Amino acid sequence: MAIKTRRLRDIPLAFAMLGPSLLVLLTFVLYPLGKAVWLGQQTCNVQGKNCKSVGWGQYTTVIKSDQFQHALWVTVKFALITVPIGLALGVGLAVLADKQLRGMRFFRTIFSSTIATSVAVASLMWLFLLQPSVGVLANLGWLRDIFPVIKEPGLLKDPGTALWSVGISSIWANLGFTFILVTAGLQSVPKEMHESAYVDGAGGWMRFTNITLPLISPTLLFTTVVLTSRAFQAYGEMDLLTNGGPIPQDSTTTVTYLIYGSSSIIKNNDGLQAAVAVLLFVILLALSALQFRGFGKRVHYGS
Repeated sequence: MAIKTRRLRDIPLAFAMLGPSLLVLLTFVLYPLGKAVWLGQQTCNVQGKNCKSVGWGQYTTVIKSDQFQHALWVTVKFALITVPIGLALGVGLAVLADKQLRGMRFFRTIFSSTIATSVAVASLMWLFLLQPSVGVLANLGWLRDIFPVIKEPGLLKDPGTALWSVGISSIWANLGFTFILVTAGLQSVPKEMHESAYVDGAGGWMRFTNITLPLISPTLLFTTVVLTSRAFQAYGEMDLLTNGGPIPQDSTTTVTYLIYGSSSIIKNNDGLQAAVAVLLFVILLALSALQFRGFGKRVHYGS
């Protein structure tokens, strides 16, 4: 009885300690989310004013619209380009940098340096590299002979290469983040297990697939979820490199660019923008749950 009474007395103290965190969560997460959900069933005029409710059916209308479906498909393709390639490059560089060789600290610094580069800076760097008139890559004679599109009309202006070009910029910008996470995961793998497998005659590839990958699988799962979320929310690359174009194909108009883009057809309609943002939130929530459910069973959490 005394223990139960003590627990009841601790409840107000627990709420008092949780109060600041709950206040921040309510102010900056729950309230904006609720506001966006409510605003998503409204429509506004071309000036973004005189908003009125049109019902919750607006979400269904947005889902069925050609513009949203096109933007969602572009976003999915962008994720399929950036996530697997970025993860593979990050793992490969981390495995190479994990070798105890002279001067490897210098290469680790180089490999991880992109984490300190903002999306804006990375995008401008690639813009100067790929720009047809003054870009370094566009004016390499041998490269221009192999890929004529790099000069005319330009990788960022051709509908077939624009999304891949933006994807390369995003992969480069996120490579340092992936490299650091995977490197941390590799350092937690016991060296004794590799030594035992080596003594037993296991080759490098067998040790990597049977020891390294299972033990860093939690890191790989977390990195995959984060990279997928970043790919679905990518905006700065599209805005700075292609402005959602090339027009009229809109090859790089992703869901986030449909919401915030300066040339988006819904740029002045707060209701439609909120509806698309809420749908993006639901898609990301479902996709993350699917990733944890689908790949979580294969993740090895060693003791």
